[in-house]
Amino acid sequence: MAIQEKQPGDSQPVADDYPAGSELDELAEPESDDFAAVLPHSLTIAVNLPEQVHVAPEEERAVAIDERPAVDPGGLSQVGAGTTSVTVDTLPADSVYSRRDRLNGEVSDSPEPAAMLTADRLIDTRRTKRPKPEGGWPKFVYNATLHAVNLGDSAKIRARKALDARIDREFEGGARFIPVLTRKGGVGKTTITALLGMAMADVREDRVIAIDANPDRGTLAERINKQTRSTVRDVVTKAASISSFSDFTTLVSRDETRLDVLASDTDPLLSDAFDEDDYNVVADLAARYYSIVLTDCGTGIVHSVMRATIQRADSIVIVSGGSVDEARLASETLTWLEANGYGALVRNAVVALNTATQGTQIVKLEEIEAHFRSRVREIVRIPYDPHLAAGSAINYRVLKPFTRESARELAALVLDGLPTGRGA
Repeated sequence: MAIQEKQPGDSQPVADDYPAGSELDELAEPESDDFAAVLPHSLTIAVNLPEQVHVAPEEERAVAIDERPAVDPGGLSQVGAGTTSVTVDTLPADSVYSRRDRLNGEVSDSPEPAAMLTADRLIDTRRTKRPKPEGGWPKFVYNATLHAVNLGDSAKIRARKALDARIDREFEGGARFIPVLTRKGGVGKTTITALLGMAMADVREDRVIAIDANPDRGTLAERINKQTRSTVRDVVTKAASISSFSDFTTLVSRDETRLDVLASDTDPLLSDAFDEDDYNVVADLAARYYSIVLTDCGTGIVHSVMRATIQRADSIVIVSGGSVDEARLASETLTWLEANGYGALVRNAVVALNTATQGTQIVKLEEIEAHFRSRVREIVRIPYDPHLAAGSAINYRVLKPFTRESARELAALVLDGLPTGRGA
């Protein structure tokens, strides 16, 4: 058989490229002209290719999630309740880092909490401008040096501001009730009540009221300039219609220090009819709108109003005169309170010793003070003042400076004994 050599560029295969006797050989030399007749019914060509294996890129394998078998809910076993103990390592006491350590220059080894960012740590007081000083000499130096030298307030001004801070104490949990009482009349109890209320109202930003609960026609409302004829009886009568502070203020009088005074009935018969229930109605309304409620209790201590007053008391003020019998009756008032279960009030009481009464010139006032100091918390002398001795309306600004300071000291001492919160 002849071998035909393929030339470069030939596109058609030649017969010598296939073995003799193959199907392609029969197709190369058909026995008939019908080429389609000689074609096989099917032609199978087997191609063996290499198996393709997918290799995931490195970045896909990094984020791939491993296949986990499906969880059968029915196959879960119930786990009973239990506790797990966790051990917490605490720092020893000597390694606790405090703000004081930071102020001393020490540095914490661990991150500081936000509570360490306090004002005294962050604010440079050397860069803050001190307020203008008060007082003669400090003020003169401040102005003479064109504000370059600030000596601060004088000692007198600092004492005044410290007393103001004591009077202006904040309280939580409702109004504080302070009755002013004694067993003897004519010792200046109503005057002391007015002075005490004025000293408080002149400093405090909240409201202060003095209620005249004297069953013998009290005169508390006459110690200020009256602006209404309403009395405690009107408050009891109109209690159901009083729904705001504006409604209540129409029934009281107010002086220049912002002290509100609720008068007692001028009719002795109506005054005697003012009982425990009536006082509770007035006290409940006063507690809605005032922070401090003073009560002028009259001369008796056995009438029904006294019981309601003492039961509400947070502190008491006992007024004593400067004579022998006045001091003795004031002390007997303390004894009566102790005998009736109010020993705590007695120990926390403040005695106002009114030295404007008769007999004080020949009585040893220091002996009276020594006696009361053994029974109560504090004693304050109230000096004689011609403005008070007149018995008319009190102008707080006209009082002598020493009288005002005595009233302010009395107010501070009384408020010092009050708890700041009901739970205290």
